[in-house]
Amino acid sequence: MVPSLARRLPFFYGWVIVAVAFVTMAIGVNARTSFSLLFPAILDEFGWDRATTAGAFSFGFFVAALLGPVTGRLMDRRGPVWVMELGTLAIAAGLALASLATQPWQLYLTQGVLVGGGSTAVGYSGQALYLPNWFLRRRALAISIAYAGAGIGSIVLLPLVQSIILAAGWRTACLTLAALALVILAPLNLLLRRRPQDLGLTPDGDSASQAIARRSVHIVDTTWAATSWTLAAALRTPRFWWLVLANAMAMYAWYAVQVHQTKYLLSIGIAPTLAAWALGFVSLAGIPGQIGLGALSDRIGREPVWTIGCLGFVITYTLLIALSATPHPALLVAMILAQGVLGYGITSVFGPVAAEVFDGPHFGTIFGTMMIGAMSGAAAGPFIHGLLHDITGSDIPGFLLGILASLASIAAIWIAAPRHVRRVGPPG
Repeated sequence: MVPSLARRLPFFYGWVIVAVAFVTMAIGVNARTSFSLLFPAILDEFGWDRATTAGAFSFGFFVAALLGPVTGRLMDRRGPVWVMELGTLAIAAGLALASLATQPWQLYLTQGVLVGGGSTAVGYSGQALYLPNWFLRRRALAISIAYAGAGIGSIVLLPLVQSIILAAGWRTACLTLAALALVILAPLNLLLRRRPQDLGLTPDGDSASQAIARRSVHIVDTTWAATSWTLAAALRTPRFWWLVLANAMAMYAWYAVQVHQTKYLLSIGIAPTLAAWALGFVSLAGIPGQIGLGALSDRIGREPVWTIGCLGFVITYTLLIALSATPHPALLVAMILAQGVLGYGITSVFGPVAAEVFDGPHFGTIFGTMMIGAMSGAAAGPFIHGLLHDITGSDIPGFLLGILASLASIAAIWIAAPRHVRRVGPPG
């Protein structure tokens, strides 16, 4: 069925791939994000401390970090169908089994290992392993459209999850999400392929000669671009480690606020429903941010857009601190826009940066290994913020650390300098 569809729609099949990724992101990413809504209900039921409970979310990222190279290698050898289907099964199993949890270790195993690991496979990291292959001229735009599925999913799924939690409990909410993941994603992801060449197509729908010509004008460092990068070779370059640091610090800032935002807003007097909608609207606001900043990065380069995204988190943390003193609706709206429109826009350049620096047959393995650092940052953020809260009784120290992490990410991406390998933008 897939080759037949590709022959009928040779120019558009890349966008079919984007559409599948969009739906996968909508459900897969929000299966993990929903932990922020489950978090208060789990705390209320069991009375565990915040660091222990948030640690289940963080533990999922540590597992994902360890699985990164394996996932990348599986992508290189078997393609996205295997990666996405295994991720989907892990999510469904994790959510279903989480509904039976009564001890912290059970939450770590289900929400942490299975949902965390599965969501990473089908989410931003997993999609970045193959989506860049389908586009050259519109690479960041296409990826940002696919990633915008997380925003649409959040505005649809997260209020639904909150309603189910209030009406029937967090366990029923887990079972509902498990069913959605299994029924919708398992058949849909069978349409995926790793490269357009697997179906006799070319990136962007160009002819082979057009693809080569349009790709070559971007090359700045011909020696670097001509290198057949292996994992061992990449690990020996400072640029690899600067990219690891840039990703790790950005993910720290992102997930520290994502997990603790709802509980923090509740603690300063924001109504539960409004706090849940705030989380959803952050992702909704991320849709124009991701698409707009993705398109912008295709014109002006990756580093400026990375900087804009990280500054979005700096503004977010600053406004959250201000909300503790003055919980005014205008500050809440500004925080949502800064986090969504600016902060979430950074996702549009995660995959393109790595692909443009280490493009080649071993990219999946290299990027998967790079994600060890990124997932470690994502795991550390919620746990360290929760630990600081347990020690100080305040979220402010965690917010200040998130600001420092964002600034460190900006510095690291400019030092890594992907623009010195492949220049992004029209010929000049």
